[in-house]
Amino acid sequence: MNAYVFPGQGAQFSGMGLDLYENSEIAKELFHKANDILGFEITKVMFEGSVDELKQTKVTQPAVFLHSVILSKVLGDSFTPDMVAGHSLGELSALVANGTLNFEDGLNLVSKRAMAMQKACELKPSTMAAVLGLEDEVVEEGCNATEGIVVAANYNCPGQLVISGEVEAIERACEWMKEKGARRALILPVGGAFHSPLMEPAREELAAAIESTVFSAPICPIYQNVTTTAVTNSDDIKKNLMAQLTAPVKWTQSVQNMIKDGATSFTEVGPGKVLSGLIKKADRSMETIAASI
Repeated sequence: MNAYVFPGQGAQFSGMGLDLYENSEIAKELFHKANDILGFEITKVMFEGSVDELKQTKVTQPAVFLHSVILSKVLGDSFTPDMVAGHSLGELSALVANGTLNFEDGLNLVSKRAMAMQKACELKPSTMAAVLGLEDEVVEEGCNATEGIVVAANYNCPGQLVISGEVEAIERACEWMKEKGARRALILPVGGAFHSPLMEPAREELAAAIESTVFSAPICPIYQNVTTTAVTNSDDIKKNLMAQLTAPVKWTQSVQNMIKDGATSFTEVGPGKVLSGLIKKADRSMETIAASI
């Protein structure tokens, strides 16, 4: 069975999507439509912008989404998913690719998500840290033992977990993890505590936008970050997406469930190969492919 996966924030690079634009009329049309929907030339930043320009909140999330979704459209008949999943932001790309959301609604939700998350980040100093070399249960224990808001946020692959929370709490938790034998406990250069309770204002704002958006029946199941299991009911998909901003990204568990349910290959659709690397760490025997035109 073919599993298709879609990357999240952090996969962006200068020049992303230019090959699609230059080689496909479908891509060109969708990029122009995206400029109109967003109200600025995101294509100019994607194709020519610096790394710093691509880090702007209003750019980063739509840019990764557009690269993934437009690539899936350009693939046409060769896009044959039996199941899909997306890492954090990538879940919205996956939902457009499997027909749950149309292109316009998906892009509007991504734009609102980015702005809502930026506002939430500005309310309180917060950050994230990568913890390498500890069992998930030990990291969870460390979060629970630390004073302040700090939670397990991204279960990326066995031995790699990202924690999220208040700056001082993250610093204390990192020290705790190192004492417990973590190979690394490194604070990340991010502007906020994504997938933590500190994103509650963003969750509320995005939930209102999701509520008013039409979700259709998908062409194949999506393994969502919150539940990690196959979901096909559009109402359930909507509810899980609403919960996503304050809940952990259970990527390891999602990949394991996709394999258990019959996935024989994973195709990464979008910029970079981060997810392919994480999947290989979960199961070295699994075939991973980078989608290309």
